[in-house]
Amino acid sequence: MAEPYVGEIRMFAGNFAPQGWLLCQGQQLPIQEYQVLFSLLGTTFGGDGQTTFGLPDLRGRVPVHPSYAMVQGEMGGSETVTLTAAELPSHTHAAAASKMEGDAKSPVGAVWAPSSLLSYGDIDKGVPEPMNAASLTVSGGGQPHSNMMPSLTISFIIATAGAFPSQG
Repeated sequence: MAEPYVGEIRMFAGNFAPQGWLLCQGQQLPIQEYQVLFSLLGTTFGGDGQTTFGLPDLRGRVPVHPSYAMVQGEMGGSETVTLTAAELPSHTHAAAASKMEGDAKSPVGAVWAPSSLLSYGDIDKGVPEPMNAASLTVSGGGQPHSNMMPSLTISFIIATAGAFPSQG
């Protein structure tokens, strides 16, 4: 296998980092001990820049390429989301009722209607009237739901030794 570039990140199926590599777990490293790696990463992933610098933390994260919206080292996204009413598509839950006396025992093909004996009226008789909005309640529990795509957990490792990458 070709010598890695210092700072190169690879996926690795082991539960440890081989010699010359470290797991990408956001740990702080001493600059004095990893000067070459620090010269490439700087404080992009943390550290004080005087005595320490940080490695990328890819635990529970999906790596993405930098863009106009996200710069190198920036973390984004969330594992769970609670939707608000503003995030739901505009829609209605219309319900109708009749002012005419109820004449049906079943709700199938019928609307609510006033009656001392029967609760429903024939939809074809009379004009259905909109119900008072207060008679319909909000539904949903306001609980977060998973926002995770299907995934497979594997270790990410970063090379601490190897060839120094030249800009091309």
